[in-house]
This record gives sequence, structure tokens and C-alpha cells, in this order.
Amino acid sequence: MIEVLFGESEAGAMRVAKAIISGKADGFTSVWTAEEVICLGFLLDIGNIKEDVGSEYRKHLIYSMYAQEQWGKDEKMNAELMRLHAHYCNEMKRLRTYWANGEAIRVWYSDAPYSRCGLYHLCASLQEYRNEISVVKLPEYKVRSDDSIISYSNWGEVAPEEFAGFLSYEKKLSKEEIRMYAILWSALQEDNSPLRAFINGKLTGVAEDFYDFLIWEKITRKPIKEAGLIGDILGKNQLGVGDWWYAKRIDYFIQIGKIKIVEDSENDYARTICLA
Repeated sequence: MIEVLFGESEAGAMRVAKAIISGKADGFTSVWTAEEVICLGFLLDIGNIKEDVGSEYRKHLIYSMYAQEQWGKDEKMNAELMRLHAHYCNEMKRLRTYWANGEAIRVWYSDAPYSRCGLYHLCASLQEYRNEISVVKLPEYKVRSDDSIISYSNWGEVAPEEFAGFLSYEKKLSKEEIRMYAILWSALQEDNSPLRAFINGKLTGVAEDFYDFLIWEKITRKPIKEAGLIGDILGKNQLGVGDWWYAKRIDYFIQIGKIKIVEDSENDYARTICLA
């Protein structure tokens, strides 16, 4: 079974999950290989989606999002970030090969915008094939064995040993559902807003400043580490939006003078900022 996910952390967790879980009763094959996990981390909730995922535009966008976390000019890390886009493109090629060879595909998705976008784009990309595709949607919450309830915003928050417990949510997508998601992706492409957000049960194109109010709710004239500010936003607003997006917007507000740097750092996340 080929497992498809749309984020680095969740794909990494899945690789571990397939390594520690054995036996077909658990829904995973007894012979594990890292090749069975495919990550399509194209960040399709951000930017121009009329451009092909293999374009230079998407390559630059992915790099610019992740590069914000770098300390100084680490050449090795920089080279790895530059290769990310090529890696995702190769992952898409691998998936097409598996699909053409009749392999069973299982997609793990959530209501996080990047994940929903990934599913819709995948359905649009694979319409010409007639294979079955199954999906596991992350539920709003899960009751644990000790009767505690835990909620998740994306698969990256799920521990590797917990993945097997979600297989009861697996379902086959009908041809009609695949076609519906492909049509929804086409509509999002036509709209081509700067961002896509999941609002009232629907993936919707929104303006670039859609999440800015969360920054303004937290930042004051009291200096704070940028990482602390972003962490506070993420901790209280589980919207499936990555920290890099808030970092990008903070950088924009610094450039136009609405936020100022109190103490700078080679790593943007480590600098101290406040209202200008």
C-alpha cells in the first residue's frame, strides 16, 4: 500500500509508523520500506496555483517559506532547501508510476488548507487513471483509551504509533468524488487567490492579509521574540497554517514600517520585535 501525505512532518511520522507496526491486521504491510511513503509538500494553499507544481515559481515559493528558519548562511542547509522542490516533483513521478502499475494508494488528509489543496490537486492530476483510491480523513477529535479527548489540526500532530488507530476511518473514493474534487480544484485555480483557507466546511480563496488579524491580536509595543509570537498564534489558533506564513507576513510588516526589529538575528525567528 502506497501512503500519500502532504507535509514533511506527517510523512516522516508515517515512515516511522510503518516501521514499528507489523502485521496486515493493522492495515500496514508486514514488509516495510520507506519507498511506500510519498510526500507531496507543494504548499498549494499558498500562491499562484495556475502555475504547474513543477514550475520555477513553485520552487522559489517553497524555498522562500522554509529558508526563513535558517541561521545565517548555512550552505548545506541551503542546498537541501533548494532540492526540496525537485524532491516533491520526483515524488509525484513515483506516485504516477505506482498508479500506472496498479498499486493501491491511500491518501491521508485533513482540513488543513495545504492538505485539502493537496487532495484536490491529486484528484485532478490522476483523473486519467482508473485505479481505486482510498483516503483517511483526520477526524475533528479522537477519544483515547484513558477516556481523554485529543483534537488535531493536521496529521503532523499525530504520533507514529497512533496512525494505525485511524485506519477505521479509511474509505474508498468513488469516481464521482474524485471528479468532484478535481472540479473544485479547477474552480480554485480559476479564482487563483493569494491564499486558500478552509471556511465553514469549504476550501475558499482568500486575500493575502486573511490571517493578519492574528498577528495584530498578539503583538504589542513590548518586545518579544518572533518565535514566541508565532508560537503563541499557533498554540491558540489551530487553522492548519504553517509558522512560515506568519513569519513571511511579519517580515512584510517590518519592511513597510508597521513592526520594528528591537534586536536583530541571523535567524528571523530569533530576532526581537514589537509594534513600530
